Amino acid sequence: MSASFASGRRIHYAWVVFTVTWVVLLLAAGMRAAPGVLIGPLHDAFGWSKAQVGLAVSVNVLLFGFTGPFAAALLARYGLRRVVPWALALVATGSYLASTVHAVWQLVLYWGVFVGLGTGCMAAVLAASVANRWFVARRGLVTGALMAAGASGQVGFFQILTRLTEDGSWTRVPKVVAAGAVLAIVPAVLFLRDKPEDVGQQAYGAPPEHRTPGPVPNPVRTALRGLQVVSRSGAFWVLWGSFFVCGVSTNGLIQTHFLEAAHDHDIARTAAATLISLIGLFDIIGTIASGWLTDRYDPRKLLFAYYGLRGLSLLLLQPALASGHLPLGLFIGFYGLDWVATVPPTVALCRELCGPELATVAYGWVFA
Repeated sequence: MSASFASGRRIHYAWVVFTVTWVVLLLAAGMRAAPGVLIGPLHDAFGWSKAQVGLAVSVNVLLFGFTGPFAAALLARYGLRRVVPWALALVATGSYLASTVHAVWQLVLYWGVFVGLGTGCMAAVLAASVANRWFVARRGLVTGALMAAGASGQVGFFQILTRLTEDGSWTRVPKVVAAGAVLAIVPAVLFLRDKPEDVGQQAYGAPPEHRTPGPVPNPVRTALRGLQVVSRSGAFWVLWGSFFVCGVSTNGLIQTHFLEAAHDHDIARTAAATLISLIGLFDIIGTIASGWLTDRYDPRKLLFAYYGLRGLSLLLLQPALASGHLPLGLFIGFYGLDWVATVPPTVALCRELCGPELATVAYGWVFA
């Protein structure tokens, strides 16, 4: 099932899988943007404190992370075509039910557990799985482009979702997220394929002798075996610790709390959401460039530069918040270039560390 140019030149099906995955990650991204948007409106509607809403967000983020290695093993066992639609359906269910909550425990269950598990199956491990299974050439560039889709959509949805709460109603936010997840199911079912051999091809840029690793026997056992193998390596723990910093500074800090921090500095939520949306524009440039660089340069040196620049930018955040829109805009641009630029070199190092069979599972544990 290959597309073709008018001249008859065939397009490798890897690019079809890449395009569908890009769309799925983009449409599903709103589900990761919603927590930062809902903290204020839920407080206004129910009197819940930031700590109470933060409990649901914390459960969501923990499951989002720790589902990663098991999701990687599920993808290796059952394939993209089965795992991705079911994950999207779980997110759609949890998001819609979240629009009906009247108690904190319901928010924790629907948004924390359901959406956390669903998004964990479609996070960076999905991008890594597609890149590792379908590409040999351009693997770093593909990883960067897929991560740019997810992260850019995630911050880009801030503007849309924030405007939905302007009249004081918050229930439209989870309903829109649910609709986006349902919409993403359609291309996933129609066009995703598990491996190149399913369409009579090899991975893009692969030599003739290259073969895609077969399905793993037991997803849970494979994920735990992957942890046992990689945990013996000091390099793994360096990647794990540095990626912890990546997650804390993006998901934990900017994405979840920037809106309210800006509001505390007398910046309107809609204006702050616009600034966060700009991260998505800069992220597209930064992450794709990072993928391109990963195909050409030592990923260790790239990570050294990325984390150093991120640390410098975060030192400037508080002065920027206090100074106003122009310094804050400069921070957003600088920080956006480095938003998820760490992913392509991290995925490359996991493959170098563990080989193609366990590369995505290893990255799943780093991602956790």
